[in-house]
Amino acid sequence: MRTTDTPLHDEPKAVGFIHAVRGAVVDIVFPDADLPPINSALTVEWDLPTPLILEVHSHLDLTTLRAVAFQSTVGLARGVTVRATGGPVCVPVGKAVLGRLLDVVGDTQDNGPPLPSDTPRRSIHATPPPLKDQTRTTDVFETGIKVIDLLTPMAQGGKAAMFGGAGVGKTVLVMELIRAMVEKYDGISVFAGVGERSREGHELLTEMQSSGVLPRTVLVYGQMNEPPGARWRAPLTALTISEYFRDQKHQNVLLLMDNVFRFVQAGAEVSSLLGRLPSRVGYQPTLATEVAGLQERIASVAGSAVTAIQAVYVPADDFTDPAVTTISSHMDCVIVLSRAQAAEGFYPAIDPLGSSSMLLDPLVVGEDHYKTAEAVRQALARFRELTDIISLLGVEELGAADRVIVKRARRLQRFLTQPFMVTEAFTGMAGASVPVADTLAGCRAILDGEADDWSESSLYMVGTLEDARKKEAAAKTATASEKEAAT
Repeated sequence: MRTTDTPLHDEPKAVGFIHAVRGAVVDIVFPDADLPPINSALTVEWDLPTPLILEVHSHLDLTTLRAVAFQSTVGLARGVTVRATGGPVCVPVGKAVLGRLLDVVGDTQDNGPPLPSDTPRRSIHATPPPLKDQTRTTDVFETGIKVIDLLTPMAQGGKAAMFGGAGVGKTVLVMELIRAMVEKYDGISVFAGVGERSREGHELLTEMQSSGVLPRTVLVYGQMNEPPGARWRAPLTALTISEYFRDQKHQNVLLLMDNVFRFVQAGAEVSSLLGRLPSRVGYQPTLATEVAGLQERIASVAGSAVTAIQAVYVPADDFTDPAVTTISSHMDCVIVLSRAQAAEGFYPAIDPLGSSSMLLDPLVVGEDHYKTAEAVRQALARFRELTDIISLLGVEELGAADRVIVKRARRLQRFLTQPFMVTEAFTGMAGASVPVADTLAGCRAILDGEADDWSESSLYMVGTLEDARKKEAAAKTATASEKEAAT
């Protein structure tokens, strides 16, 4: 962001004075000029080296407005001069921001050199492309993660969201998708860290540096310790950068956001500070409008696609929460992470029955893929229905057909687990990326009974069925050696 000595736009249009400060919300009086319009930027002329940027959000009367701060207001006093910039907040875009870490107003935060003075800038507020210009594709975005590619295939140029409570692996899954996709993806990646912990942001930055993908990536952060205004507008900054590469450079963009719920949460904080009456469950009355304003800008046009993958925190594991239901209504692919799966050690902890994708259609993925996925779902659904009976009476009390289904469903559950490359340092297991063809072949073999005599542990945390076969053979050899030694 430019300093107050070099304003964002032309000469300032109006001069005002701080009237009241309520945390991140500031009231400003413009006694001798028309009030700046809504969503325009203001700069505070104070004695701190870091400029304070405000954004206008409401007009209280003919001379007073209410604005939201993007940086901390500690030390701000009544009577301090505020200047209108004559336009909205504008952030740097283009080639110069590749490989850089930016904050909500476009300042670099990676201790690197300043951005060139001729770097183009764009407003963080924009309208989505007209519907007639938007394109939809049915090209599948292969991830190498078995359970996603099989049951919830992602679309190139689509929107996918991972919903889950605390500690079920949303961030790990996002990081694995970043790693997996950057290897196969020749476009630009933009990562928006909304409400991120500083530790997570630092880990992601160092991992991208070590893997060599940072030169094709832009990181935008509105961290947990920043004011709600910064967390609220950080996704718009990331979207602005994505739109520039899509519209001006005609490049494909992979947009990753972690965590979209923090965007909603920041909006609720801002709404409360602005004095609006809350709506359902304490959320802002403008919840649907704000989420739609963000999600509708994630669009593809002819020749270039924006593919969005978003992590969404589910408060108290309540999937009927208004924020969760509002966000999910915009998604092509919904991936639900289950605490029950995580408790049993099945990672990624994706609920195969609660997750869904619009691309799981025989006309898109093919008849073979569709039938295999449906057979896997049916086996897992029947196993879930029988769980209570098994707990009470045991597997032996089931009919012969149900016993076979349970045996194969348990093996499918374990086969759909997978070691991740981003967790190798913590688990000691080499990560695996599995092609869709190998995933389908493995699931069909298990459904056909090929693994009925195998140990369940042989299918747990492996890549392909061939890996599981080797593991089973090694286990049998070890068992035979132990018996021989015992005799």
